[in-house]
Amino acid sequence: MSRPGAFVVVGAGPGLGASAAARFARAGYPVGLISRNAETLRQLSADLGSTGATTDFETADVTDELALSTALELLRARLGPIEAVLFSPRPSLGWIKPVVDTTPSDLENALALSVQAAASVVRAVVPDMRQRRSGSLLFTNGGAAVEPHRDRAVSGVAYAAESAYVRMLHDTVAADGVYAAQLTVVGPIGPGAKHAPEAVAEALWRMHTTREQALLVLR
Repeated sequence: MSRPGAFVVVGAGPGLGASAAARFARAGYPVGLISRNAETLRQLSADLGSTGATTDFETADVTDELALSTALELLRARLGPIEAVLFSPRPSLGWIKPVVDTTPSDLENALALSVQAAASVVRAVVPDMRQRRSGSLLFTNGGAAVEPHRDRAVSGVAYAAESAYVRMLHDTVAADGVYAAQLTVVGPIGPGAKHAPEAVAEALWRMHTTREQALLVLR
């Protein structure tokens, strides 16, 4: 039996990214990790490797299109075709401001992270997925996508834009055998929080394997 294609986490961190990587690794997927923090990536990769998983990582600022596309290409060269991508970069806490205090540069930075970086990933991996007629593009964001709040304006704007982008992407690539979907998590994710990272990772796994929904909201 052939090995599954790779699972790549864009914006990998010790919370949801690590749990999703572990879930796909248990199913036999080689795992690639991308973020700006090399030390975090080394630790995550070591933790996965200790379970017997095949894993590798590349550092990149996900808002740098060339750096991100290069990282994805290097991981594809070492791990094999990319079968699934999780796009889950963490926004800056400094962007959390009331709507009237939100600056144009706040919005520019948030859209660069949530939408432009998402488009960079898609441009890098979708051509091969379409050629193989196989692959999943999974995107996560927070409750502001469905319940925008005046005191967290940047998240409401950026997440709504990301959700619209993913919906259009889903409608475009489905006919080519590629699955694109958004998972919106309302409430905090973490140990002892409303949503356990492992439970959210399991939801992502179900989305990838069933390919039934363009949007899943966890409340």
